[in-house]
Amino acid sequence: MKPLIVAAAAALLASHGALAASAACEDAATGKKLAGAARTSFVKKCDEDAAAACEAKAAEKKLSGAARTSFVTKCAADGSGLSADSAAAACETRAVAKKLAGAAHDSFVKKCVTDVAGAAP
Repeated sequence: MKPLIVAAAAALLASHGALAASAACEDAATGKKLAGAARTSFVKKCDEDAAAACEAKAAEKKLSGAARTSFVTKCAADGSGLSADSAAAACETRAVAKKLAGAAHDSFVKKCVTDVAGAAP
């Protein structure tokens, strides 16, 4: 019974991380001005790539069990698993949403991308 509960909890945490990655991927798709099937395809691939990158990082750190699940969830949530292009597009979308222009826009995007890269475990 306990393994079943642990598996269910792990699946729930993993799905939460996937939702967070999906939000970042949606931002990236918006930044690239994608729509329709291209957007759907991009978001799906972005989510898969982010999850795979986070899983690879967890394996690299030799994590298992709850520590692995927690790490992968946090990695996906903070966007650490996103590619540089996806992270840049997501940061670009945030800058546009904040209605930044000129040097403030450029500075924000640069810092945002640096923060995402620095957050990568």
